[in-house]
Amino acid sequence: MKILMKTVCILMMTIPSLAQNTFKANQLKFERVKNAYDEKWATLQQDLQKAGIVSKFELFIAAYKAEGKLELWLKTDQQSKYRLFKTYDFCAHSGTLGPKIMEGDLQTPEGFYKINVFNPESTYHLSLGVDYPNMVDLARTGPSKKPGGDIYIHGNCVTVGCIPLTDEKIKEVYVLAVEARNQGQSAIPVHIFPFKMTATNLKKYVTQYPQQANFWKTLQKGYLAFEKTQTLPNISQQKGDYIVK
Repeated sequence: MKILMKTVCILMMTIPSLAQNTFKANQLKFERVKNAYDEKWATLQQDLQKAGIVSKFELFIAAYKAEGKLELWLKTDQQSKYRLFKTYDFCAHSGTLGPKIMEGDLQTPEGFYKINVFNPESTYHLSLGVDYPNMVDLARTGPSKKPGGDIYIHGNCVTVGCIPLTDEKIKEVYVLAVEARNQGQSAIPVHIFPFKMTATNLKKYVTQYPQQANFWKTLQKGYLAFEKTQTLPNISQQKGDYIVK
């Protein structure tokens, strides 16, 4: 009986590890992912070591539309706070400041999301899907319109509402996301902001877009909470609004 129980415990500990390793193995079956690892992984590993990331890590992605910046923040299982690891430039822009409201409006969403798709055969080289629309987005769009969808962080420098990077940059982002997912991070958060949400910037942009004032003040709570602690705030969705704690 003791031998049987020990075997069961070993299997229970091994199955999640196998499932995680299978994710990366499955991704590497695709030529573009394999090429991305061949080209980028050795250098990324060196950069990780220099940054003190020497064990498995979790990934957080922050994007800023006005600045055209995508930030990758990492923390290991030995760290309580995220550290900025790399920053990439958008290579194209679509729409204006303000959230996405409906299909075809060319807007890049603004809000609190997570990665829900890894696409190794994307039309745009490699792509990571963002789970737009969420309940806040749907409430904003209303029942009489379509909110749109298919929002990705991708390569190929074209966009009608997504976040485009060059093919070389998306290779790095994709590899790091695969590593985080493979190491057990089931939800990779993606926070998309209209701009760096300092008090000065909020005052500046609300003057230009007064209709966004209340929504942006809500987003600012999430931005400031992370800026203060480098830990992710608890964010929920209630009655069409984000609740940041």
